[in-house]
Amino acid sequence: MSSNSDAIKFAYWVPNVSGGLVISNIEQRTGWDIDYNRKLAQIAEANGFDYALSQIRFTAGYGADNQHESVSFSHALLAATTTLKVIAAILPGPWNPALAAKQIATINHLTNGRVAVNVVSGWFRGEFAAIGELWLDHDERYRRSEEFIRALRGIWTEDSFTLKGDFYRFTNYSMKPKPIDPQPEIFQGGSSRAARDMASRVSDWYFTNGNTPEEIRKQVDDIRAKAKANGHKVKIGVNAFAIARDSEQEARAVLDEIIAKANPEAVQGFADQVKNAGKASPEGEGNWAKSSFEDLVQYNDGFRSNLIGTPEQIAERILKLKDAGADLILLGFLHFQEEVEFFGKRVIPLVRELEEARDRELVAAE
Repeated sequence: MSSNSDAIKFAYWVPNVSGGLVISNIEQRTGWDIDYNRKLAQIAEANGFDYALSQIRFTAGYGADNQHESVSFSHALLAATTTLKVIAAILPGPWNPALAAKQIATINHLTNGRVAVNVVSGWFRGEFAAIGELWLDHDERYRRSEEFIRALRGIWTEDSFTLKGDFYRFTNYSMKPKPIDPQPEIFQGGSSRAARDMASRVSDWYFTNGNTPEEIRKQVDDIRAKAKANGHKVKIGVNAFAIARDSEQEARAVLDEIIAKANPEAVQGFADQVKNAGKASPEGEGNWAKSSFEDLVQYNDGFRSNLIGTPEQIAERILKLKDAGADLILLGFLHFQEEVEFFGKRVIPLVRELEEARDRELVAAE
């Protein structure tokens, strides 16, 4: 039987922002309010999901007219569940590490250590302009995020913490109470060289946009080689938009309808903003750097992971992503409550069966 530590983990995007997870006029039976999300978290917890990831947005755009703040919303979901871990997105710039460290440490105590953080380096330049925050160049944003993470860890683990950084300064700062062990997990996103380098030094988890197993493997090999050289370990999360139906034809028809009903103006607006992500890196690579119009209809290139088809097809593709180095699949859905339940009941058990069958084969071969 696959050990709990080796089994691939499952997370879902928290729809705490209106408009769903696709920029399309297709019907999305997904709510952004707290009542919908409390029930969704309970459904996910009961059906094999390990994590939920809240979104951070400060301004409207691309169908996301309403946005709940991520840390407080995450706390509400933790209060409504007992085992689910919730990852709160935090954006350096609007957040200072001292505030973030205090918020997360308190929630850590209130929820028996189930809160984690996702340090978002930023892609929405218009948002920073609207709230009066300084916009940094691509690699500088990752340099600031790395310093932010080093500050979080220092505050959480050291007394009289001192840091003389380029972005943050602390002098003999002692925060108490500190988080209970194990320390809160720190996630980050990105696919660029700067993002991979940062993950190889400081992050527990690295989220990348959806892609093929072959492309994921390239990133994994690069990150893990660098992490090993740094004496560090990092786990990999891959974005995917799941369309699980009883037949592949039905699932593909849903994808076709999502694309056909895409909002071209909103997709183009999103495309213009994400040019500040991967395309803005010195090497011109990273999140959204090679995304087509169809890819951009789903915010995180989730269609590229190809978890579209029958439960059996999707389970087999998840194992291929695992073989490529993925430790976690971060999922988006069209109709969250009903599809999270369907995925948990019909897909996750198949993944566990495939993992166990593989484990038996390995034992027999020894």
